[in-house]
Amino acid sequence: MELLLGALILGLAYAPLGLGVFITMRVFNFPDITADGSLTFGAAITAALLVAGVNPWLAIAASVAGGFAAGSLTGVIHTRLRVNGLLSGILVMTALYSINLRTMGRSNVPLLTTTTALTQLERPLGALGMSMPDSTLPPLLLFGTIALLLVWGLAWFFRTDFGLTMRATGDNETMITAQGVNTNAMKIIGIGLSNALIALSGSLVAQYQGYADIGMGVGIVVFGLASVIIGDTLAGVFGSGFNVWTRLVCVIAGTILFRVIVAAALSVGLAPADLKIVTACFVLVAILLPRTRSILRTRGT
Repeated sequence: MELLLGALILGLAYAPLGLGVFITMRVFNFPDITADGSLTFGAAITAALLVAGVNPWLAIAASVAGGFAAGSLTGVIHTRLRVNGLLSGILVMTALYSINLRTMGRSNVPLLTTTTALTQLERPLGALGMSMPDSTLPPLLLFGTIALLLVWGLAWFFRTDFGLTMRATGDNETMITAQGVNTNAMKIIGIGLSNALIALSGSLVAQYQGYADIGMGVGIVVFGLASVIIGDTLAGVFGSGFNVWTRLVCVIAGTILFRVIVAAALSVGLAPADLKIVTACFVLVAILLPRTRSILRTRGT
């Protein structure tokens, strides 16, 4: 039970990551590798500010702003300098490694004795007599509330004129350019928004785990991609098409389900060192499964 509860909490903490990857991969069809650096960047900013005694909520806001800046830089390199999208993300991700080290001052910053957003929530919840084993109620409430607010906010945003224009940029850039839309600006803002959400995940995960580490973002884009693929599969089951609300909820369900799968694999004896290769294999199977189903349906008809 505790293992599943921990997987649920981590899944909710990584929910902004899944939503961020959804924006770049599904809305813009942009292969953004910046995520590996921006998640750590969010954690590094939060850790540095918390150790300095800054209010945790201001630290979270600063990490979101830092992620937006990192993503926007990727967008500028891609659109203004005409650099390949994949290479643009790799360049920014590489630069962020040094920036993250400079921000934290070392490779690992412990947060066990600092005041975080979670420890601030423990006091009022304790006063109300609300408690759970191992202080799991504060992260459940905080991460769950943030996930719900993000789904509501993004669903509303993608229905606005600006959000519809952003979606149209990813669907048919030539057509929307003919309508006089600055597609370069749309890409920069969209990639910036994506990495702002990813940095938010870094901030939440760092506060929950009690440390920020320079290597915590390595390969995280694969995790985000797996969450999006699982979410797409779930959305296909419900037949939602591009029903924004349902697809966003399914992405969050994908992050939680993926963490549950990881927790189950570890519980049956999988070595932590093998986790990355199992993750890669799982993503490959998730990608091939819908294609296999469509091929079988075609042959059946």
